[in-house]
Amino acid sequence: MPTDHQLGGLTAAEVEERTAAGQINRLPARSGRSTWDIVRANVFTRVNGILLVLFGIVAATGNLTQGAFALLIVANSIIGIVQELRAKRTLDNLAVIGEAHPTVVRDGERRLVARDDVVLDDLIVVAPGDQIVVDGAVVAADYLEVDESMLTGEADPVPKEPGDPVLSGAFVVSGSGAYRAEKVGADAYAAQLTAQAAKFTLVHSELRQGINQILKYVSFLLVPVGLLTIVVQFSQPDTTWQESALRMVGALVPMVPEGLVLLTSMAFALGVIRLGRRRCLVQELPAIEGLARVSVVCADKTGTLTQNAMTLAEIIPLDGDADAAREALAQLVTADPAPNASMQAVGAAVGPAAEPWLVATRAPFTSAKKWSGATFGDGTSWVLGAPDVLADPAVAGHADVIAASGRRVLLLARCATSVDDAAAPGPVSPVALVVLDQLTRPDAADTLAYFQDQGVRVKVISGDNAASVGAVTRSLGVDIGDPIDARTLPAAGTEELADVVDRHDVFGRVTPEQKRTMVGALQARGNAVAMTGDGVNDVLALKDADLGVAMGSGAPATRAVAQIVLLDDRFATLPYVVAEGRRVIGNIERVAKLFLTKTIYAVGLALVIGLMGLPNPFLPLQMTVVGWFTIGIPAFLLSLAPNRERARPGFVRRTLTVAVPGGLTVTAVATVTYVMTRGFGDVTDAAQHQASTATLIALIMTATWVLATVARPYYWWRIGLVAFAYAFYFLMFWIPVWHDALALDTTDPAKLMVGIVAGAVGMVVVEATWWITAAIRGDRPRVWAPGAGHVAQARNASSP
Repeated sequence: MPTDHQLGGLTAAEVEERTAAGQINRLPARSGRSTWDIVRANVFTRVNGILLVLFGIVAATGNLTQGAFALLIVANSIIGIVQELRAKRTLDNLAVIGEAHPTVVRDGERRLVARDDVVLDDLIVVAPGDQIVVDGAVVAADYLEVDESMLTGEADPVPKEPGDPVLSGAFVVSGSGAYRAEKVGADAYAAQLTAQAAKFTLVHSELRQGINQILKYVSFLLVPVGLLTIVVQFSQPDTTWQESALRMVGALVPMVPEGLVLLTSMAFALGVIRLGRRRCLVQELPAIEGLARVSVVCADKTGTLTQNAMTLAEIIPLDGDADAAREALAQLVTADPAPNASMQAVGAAVGPAAEPWLVATRAPFTSAKKWSGATFGDGTSWVLGAPDVLADPAVAGHADVIAASGRRVLLLARCATSVDDAAAPGPVSPVALVVLDQLTRPDAADTLAYFQDQGVRVKVISGDNAASVGAVTRSLGVDIGDPIDARTLPAAGTEELADVVDRHDVFGRVTPEQKRTMVGALQARGNAVAMTGDGVNDVLALKDADLGVAMGSGAPATRAVAQIVLLDDRFATLPYVVAEGRRVIGNIERVAKLFLTKTIYAVGLALVIGLMGLPNPFLPLQMTVVGWFTIGIPAFLLSLAPNRERARPGFVRRTLTVAVPGGLTVTAVATVTYVMTRGFGDVTDAAQHQASTATLIALIMTATWVLATVARPYYWWRIGLVAFAYAFYFLMFWIPVWHDALALDTTDPAKLMVGIVAGAVGMVVVEATWWITAAIRGDRPRVWAPGAGHVAQARNASSP
């Protein structure tokens, strides 16, 4: 490959000229939407539009107090804008750190530049693990092989020679080279891959799809019920249009699940912000949902359980000539322009060759073949790689004994075949065993213990010797059984493979393609799989896993395909990541149950009361207060609380099994109370207000008990939340000063008692329904949470 001086590259003046002409690799904003887009998306919503129209009707009556629900327009918009802007700022700041920084040759020198600073005609140098950031043509290649599977679906690496095209989104598997940028920015073939990698988006989420499905059902009900309400309320005899308008709005306002979408978006945004504080870049928001569903974590050993850096422990001669072994290693180090971590450790110990041998041909290391080597000018060929791949059983067995202590062992050998021959390396003559020490991460043991405690299975999948992988894993306190050599695994796509992968936890000598098939086998058994890795050999598995987690110091290609990047390389961040996902998804499910219960009983009441031809019992302000203290404030607090339960499929079913019975119970209780206290036909204003007050009591008692069941299992603060709601409502009816503002009339004890008794019956029905539906689902109902220690543990796991 030519030297940097020979490559030359652009001059500083040429770079400035192209930058001024706009020929630069500028891509859309990393967080997807501009500030104005965020403001517009949070202000001009369907829910805000409905509430604004209803407020306009209330304003026309001249009774602005009844339009207090319009404050939700302001609150929804401000909260949504603030949280999304915070998430955008977090994503932008972290994305700058986590993005690929290509190496360009300018004025004959190499320099790292930001991805966006690459200009047309730049010369970009690449090595194993580097991502192709723009489209171009190869100008120099040294055994360069590129993986284009993310673009073409073709899994086999593609050799590249000078003149061959390369496309953005591909990545280098082996060798090194340089290419000239021919298409930059939006013109590049796969520019959208990196532009959308960190986009703030809520698409392709089972949770969001579930909520949208529920809202679609609600929308089908709102139109006919809304029309019925309008007709009935404006048909009431001896009623002013102002009174009819207010009661119509009072029926329609609670039908709108105004806070559900807001709190869902806010929970996702807060998840991004909290994880950002732990130097965890969430490149796709649905990844937070994936965190909550993870049942299996597949961890690569090197760079995940162990630290990236290795040291040369010893060289064990097998032919008695230690000096020849060290000289051969020094020559291999000198001949390798892009050394991997193992070669770097060897080079740090033996140094470069004092008198380099002429290199005739080279074979770069790949995870598939497990060795690298060079053929020199005198015809001798040397290889360095896995003993159990290169050597006979006796030498491999010797290496296995050493590897069983957790060390990495490589074999240095001579071979008679040129290393670029298709039959290479052929029979080899072992020269020495090269032993490398690898340190485990100090936090790896606690992290694995956390996953075991949470019922998340951990599988260690590595390209290293199986005995070495097993020793490292055992040193972390994990009971793993016998490690499996992946070369003995059944064929891909078979039930036998799925059985083996399901039963065993530690695998060695795994090729990149096998990692991918093992992830698929686990998914076929119904598992939600998270894959962690840092090397180019992990890319295929990261891409196919339900959740890909890359290390910040790993190859740019791994960071590009992963949904989550641990920028500080701390494996111990994963428990916080999983806990945050569970908090977000579990709490959104609680919140959805509350909001949909309100929508169902609002629709049910409007339908039943409308068919009876009676005036709606409630005014807008009454429903606004009930919405705030039974739904809004509790839902906001519940959305922020810790939650340790792993998310399960069936969000829509579980939500509706709570919301539908709860909503129908509230509807029945309120209807019976209203009919018993008001009757049919015309009544005086005083009788109407007394019946409405009794009905409001029954509705509040029952609806708040729905909150009491949704808040389970109880911690002290959840009990306080329910108690606060009941205490507030007691004071609302007890203190006369509130009666005028809320149109309450408590002067008829008999009617009030009907409301209280009906509300108590409703509470009993809601409680019984909660136990019955839990039994039908096969869940174990829990009223009380574990002890205080568990509460603290959950809080610590979820908070930054």
